Amino acid sequence: MQGKQPMASTPTSSLWVGRLTFLTMGLLLIFIQLLPLNTMPRAWAPPDILLAMTLAWTARRPDFAPAILIAGLFFLADLLFQRPPGLCAALVLVFTEMLRSRATSLRSAPFPLEWFTVSIGIVGIAIAGRLISTVVMIQQPPVVLTSMQAALTILIYPVVVAVAHLIFGVSRPAPGEVDALGHRI
Repeated sequence: MQGKQPMASTPTSSLWVGRLTFLTMGLLLIFIQLLPLNTMPRAWAPPDILLAMTLAWTARRPDFAPAILIAGLFFLADLLFQRPPGLCAALVLVFTEMLRSRATSLRSAPFPLEWFTVSIGIVGIAIAGRLISTVVMIQQPPVVLTSMQAALTILIYPVVVAVAHLIFGVSRPAPGEVDALGHRI
């Protein structure tokens, strides 16, 4: 059979492989965070790698990270990490949709501009989460820990982008690239 392409080389199958990879990596990150590696409270807050991964995939290949997957992953994380159900999911979904609407302009932008845009979003998510939690009187971690987590997430973003590009092939679409239906990506 000449001319037959491998399964993952068609646009539709690569789209679904990308989505499945995003979902698998998100579930794996949630699982790793749930492992009881240390039962003592930490004096520092680690970066939110799930958030950094989601923003990297949304900025670079928005078709690989649809809104329903993002909402589902972060709602599951809210429930498992005993955060207010849906708060983080809603904040991340709002910012990723804003990022998705700017994906075409970010495609030709240099990486520092993408990093700055994502950094503003991470800070905005942290501030909005604290403000909403304050208004509805939910107990919150100290502001130092929230700030530390946001700063470390911003700092780890380039590493997450590099891993997504080198290992998973998540890169910005080429100018004029189209999906399986002929729509510009």
